[in-house]
Amino acid sequence: MAKFNFRVDIKSMFFDRIKVQRHLDTRSRKVLARFGAYVRQTAKSSIRRRKGTSMPGNPPFSHVGTLKRHIYFAYDAKARSVVIGPVIFPGKSGNALPALEYGGKSVRNDGLRINIQARPFMGPAFTRELTGLSNIWAEIH
Repeated sequence: MAKFNFRVDIKSMFFDRIKVQRHLDTRSRKVLARFGAYVRQTAKSSIRRRKGTSMPGNPPFSHVGTLKRHIYFAYDAKARSVVIGPVIFPGKSGNALPALEYGGKSVRNDGLRINIQARPFMGPAFTRELTGLSNIWAEIH
């Protein structure tokens, strides 16, 4: 499992920032922002507040709501695309978020190493909303 050790000012890439607006034409910006918002909302809606652990293959359960509150979307200037997903907090979530989506190893707060079976929530949300992307392009003139 790859370890992510980089720092990004996520707010500087939000679609309402002047820098992003200058980089994209109005139509592309609106389409990418709307698609990002739809995928984000679908992912958040798939995470239910429950006690216990979700079944492998299903979205994770939310215990305190942190995961749902920290799913964002932002513009990626190099790829000229939208990036959608949860923010990884250094020292807090470690490898847990990639392990939830794809399965893999993680370390609990008490130091115990655990193997997590995949409980994808971003991939299914993206796939579900991808079918409507052509409609978004058609709606925005």
